[in-house]
Amino acid sequence: MELDRSLVSGSMALLIMKLLEECDMYGYQMIETLKKRSDDTFHLKAGTLYPLLHGLEEKGLVSAYEGEAAAGKPRRYYHLTRQGHAALEEKVESWNLYAHAVTQVLKGGQGCVGI
Repeated sequence: MELDRSLVSGSMALLIMKLLEECDMYGYQMIETLKKRSDDTFHLKAGTLYPLLHGLEEKGLVSAYEGEAAAGKPRRYYHLTRQGHAALEEKVESWNLYAHAVTQVLKGGQGCVGI
């Protein structure tokens, strides 16, 4: 079964910020790490990732810098800022509240409630 993309789009910033909380990463590294950690569920394209990163950068949640790569060509690394850490905490709390509410509804079992 394929994952409904509408479920993924709203959570992608949260997932990227969580990766960057652990360490600074460059784009391809984020794509591969997300794919691996999600057991091959999330297949983020560069055309989706970079606009998302630029938006986070404009909001001051991430910053970017040039770093050396093994092959010699510089890579653009992204770093979660102090403001980004605070925003991530809020997003995680919000996500947990949302996920709990959805799970409660999906469990069912309370029948029809009269109003």
